Amino acid sequence: MTIAAGGRMLNFGYWDDSSSAKTPLEAQQMLCAAVGELAELASSMTVLDVGSGLGAPAAYWKSCYKSLQVACVNINFSQLQNSKDAQASLVNATSTALPFASNSVDRVIALESAQHFRPLGRFVQESARVLDSGGLLVMAIPVLKLRKKRLLHFLSLGILAVTWSSEHYDPEYVERAITGAGLSIESSRYIGKNVYGPLADYYLKNRENLRPRILAAYPAYLEKILYRSILKMKQLSDKGDIEYVLLKARKTDTLTREKP
Repeated sequence: MTIAAGGRMLNFGYWDDSSSAKTPLEAQQMLCAAVGELAELASSMTVLDVGSGLGAPAAYWKSCYKSLQVACVNINFSQLQNSKDAQASLVNATSTALPFASNSVDRVIALESAQHFRPLGRFVQESARVLDSGGLLVMAIPVLKLRKKRLLHFLSLGILAVTWSSEHYDPEYVERAITGAGLSIESSRYIGKNVYGPLADYYLKNRENLRPRILAAYPAYLEKILYRSILKMKQLSDKGDIEYVLLKARKTDTLTREKP
């Protein structure tokens, strides 16, 4: 992702209907901006960026919201070591056991990382615990909308069943995990048509220019696998079998009193 995009972000990006994003890096920044706005970071003080990657989203938010205090939480120590430019606290920890006091932060963000968290419900419970009253959990997460048995599900995904290295959560499962932790969902927005198709179109249009960069770092067969995966991703997105959802949930006063 970083080789093709030319930056340090690890997300699919958001290509809005106005087509203001011309490159994957611009689309990735637009997704960060959309998540920051959804999370109401203008009125936030303390943020946990859980599954923070290389710290680029944290650095972006810090550049937009000067008084923001961000902690990058990542189980991948190597990525944390490469997150020095994030201008954030770097915490090596798992998403299911956040090393923070109860009611201590006002935002928890999982920008295209929660699909890797297992069990997802435990992460949401931990988010509910560390959030202060009125705090927000915001997730940007790829989801599957297939209504099939596991084997058929695997066959329908084709090569993505292997190359999409994450859990394959459906949106209802994600929402149940959130409400099951006592959080109140305030917004659920599907943006798959602004994610998968435009990214695939960009790659297919610019494949010949991107191939040398990719081949400089990876074997040729991996570039071919990437190409096939991109085609499958576009096909499944066009059919509505894969989606991408932006979710915002709030911790209520009642939950704070019940779980001090």
